[in-house]
Amino acid sequence: MKAKIQNDLMLIIKFKQCIMLYLYKILLLMKERVLIIGSSGQIGTELVLELRKIYGGNNVIAADIRNSSNKIIESGPFEKFDVMDKTKLFKIVKKYGITQVYLLAALLSANAEKNIELGWALNMRSHSHVLDLAKEGLIKKIFWPSSIAVFGPNTPKNNTPQHTIMEPNTVYGISKLSGERWNEYYYNKFNVDIRSLRYPGLVGWRAKAGGGTTDYAVNIFHEAIKHAKYESFLSENTVLPMMYMPDAINATIQLMESPAKKLKIRSSYNLAGISFSPKEISEEIKKHIPKFTISYKPDFRQEIANSWPKSINDINAQKDWGWKLNYNLKSMTSDMIRNLKRKYKLAV
Repeated sequence: MKAKIQNDLMLIIKFKQCIMLYLYKILLLMKERVLIIGSSGQIGTELVLELRKIYGGNNVIAADIRNSSNKIIESGPFEKFDVMDKTKLFKIVKKYGITQVYLLAALLSANAEKNIELGWALNMRSHSHVLDLAKEGLIKKIFWPSSIAVFGPNTPKNNTPQHTIMEPNTVYGISKLSGERWNEYYYNKFNVDIRSLRYPGLVGWRAKAGGGTTDYAVNIFHEAIKHAKYESFLSENTVLPMMYMPDAINATIQLMESPAKKLKIRSSYNLAGISFSPKEISEEIKKHIPKFTISYKPDFRQEIANSWPKSINDINAQKDWGWKLNYNLKSMTSDMIRNLKRKYKLAV
């Protein structure tokens, strides 16, 4: 009888400890105030909504130079501003008591080639502004996305490792590689807690593609559903690493929530996804839309794509913070078509 009472008491103590730990975690989350710069973009559109589920609507501040979606503006604070304006950025951080910044604003690969000066200025100056916020102790943590664009024509194409030859040959890639070096410098020199992922091409249905070389993998779905045909600006056998947006959002949040002591790479982590070509994705789409046809008319983006890897090795992300991919080409295609049909109000 005595042993049973002791056992029951131990269970009660453990239960109370679990409750206290849960409440402590809730209190920590409530203290976090998150600023997402670039909330109108392909990643920001989805990341804002996910983070508001975690931290609460009023604790996640969306910001962009353009208006964001009604769903974002109606579900929490929104600030319309230019991230190049350092004074305004600092005022917003102080106004809301920001603790974390996700800097998503950038001019992507294809658009940056058309506007070199803006691409370099926006991609670098916004980064330095946010790094200075952390250096001066105004925020605790930063997320800054890098890209497979940091790799170049001399990089190993298959199973590209974390540490390898880089040598990017685009404005976007050069700015991202420069940013990675600044990340590591600020971490080592000023103990800035900055975290980063080298995103592959991202595929999602909520927002339009943002002007990158992998945009075809988003546009092809919209055109397949609306017109049952698509003209690809990349050749049929151009294989590139891609990732479905839910996986990218999960990876981002998982990295940011990982204990700092687990993170061994402070430049940017390789992040692998699904490698496929325009021909392969079109064949998968045809399983859902049999009348779909694709044609090919490569443009200047073909040269950019030719300089990038075909597949990525992300073993460091797997080992350091437990990263795991969920979607493959088949499941991504099914989910994209199902959601876009609903978006265009077609029968699913």
